[in-house]
Amino acid sequence: MIRHIVFRRTLIYLYFVVGITVSASLSSSTVSIASDMYANLLCERVKNGMVDYEAFKKNEALLDKYLKILEETDIDKLSWNDQFAFYINAYNAWTIKLILSAYPGIQSIKELGSLFRTPWKRKIARIGGEIMTLDTIEHEILRPRFKDPRVHFAVNCASRSCPPLRWEPYRGDILDRQLTEMTEAFINDPHHNRLQNSTLYVSSIFKWYSEDFNEDVIGFFMKYARGDLEVRLKKQAAEIKIRYLDYDWSLNGT
Repeated sequence: MIRHIVFRRTLIYLYFVVGITVSASLSSSTVSIASDMYANLLCERVKNGMVDYEAFKKNEALLDKYLKILEETDIDKLSWNDQFAFYINAYNAWTIKLILSAYPGIQSIKELGSLFRTPWKRKIARIGGEIMTLDTIEHEILRPRFKDPRVHFAVNCASRSCPPLRWEPYRGDILDRQLTEMTEAFINDPHHNRLQNSTLYVSSIFKWYSEDFNEDVIGFFMKYARGDLEVRLKKQAAEIKIRYLDYDWSLNGT
């Protein structure tokens, strides 16, 4: 573990010393360094899903370098899973950047919208030669292209009711495990979902994107519930009613 951390930080140091030039067709070594760079940002500033935006603000230049590499990456040269992971990371990293644009002095991401435009419709994300919105990444790329409902527990909207931001980047080679871990963690977290008597109180995510869950919230829960929740769901499945919890949009900051 210590050796891995030292190696990772060495790569980050070399990035600055050597001054690697980013081109439209990035080398695999540069992409690897970018992943290490983002990993370093996350592991030191995300604890239990809460984000230290003050620390991110102090290192915003490093985040900008990572976003620049995302911008210059030739996505078509990535494998299917690497593309999936790329867009999840891009969504989360650009969400952090959006929060930093008004930090400190911001209590909710919704403050960054207006009467006519939500913050998710602001054109901020530079990807593949385009400037796109967070909505474009989520609703025109991630959801329709990859068709995996677990993505809802990987993307983070910088709010307390959101599934927590993962402490590491998503990677194509271990993406399936990462998505399952995040889904199981959210489903089994009583702060977000809970079974009381015969009523299953669930996140509003399951209402907003019901089609992604095949209009079968209970079936989805049965797949990812563990422990006592799993036992109780199986025992009471026929009588369970669904209720949706209010969403807390306050900032997920420490």
